[in-house]
Amino acid sequence: MVKKKESAQQATDKQIAAFAKALGHPTRVAIIQFLLSQESCYFGDIHDVFPNAKATVSQHLKELKNAGLIQGEIETPKVKYCINKENWEIARNLFGNFFASEIKNNC
Repeated sequence: MVKKKESAQQATDKQIAAFAKALGHPTRVAIIQFLLSQESCYFGDIHDVFPNAKATVSQHLKELKNAGLIQGEIETPKVKYCINKENWEIARNLFGNFFASEIKNNC
């Protein structure tokens, strides 16, 4: 079976969906908002701000990192997190274009 080449629109749709999925939990949105206000942040600082178990905070950070919205740097014995600026700009543009779409019907 021959696989069809993915169109540019399909690739864009997948990227929007991946970013949206990563932001699909209120704690992850709050973590992003917190990191946007910081130069960088260590895991312990993030955990101190959010009343979740360390494992839960770690899972949220993993989801955001897998989507490319944040990046982590190991500074033994700590991990420092910050916004991935390049991917943040991509997400801003994709969501901006998506939400700027005109509604074509009156339903």
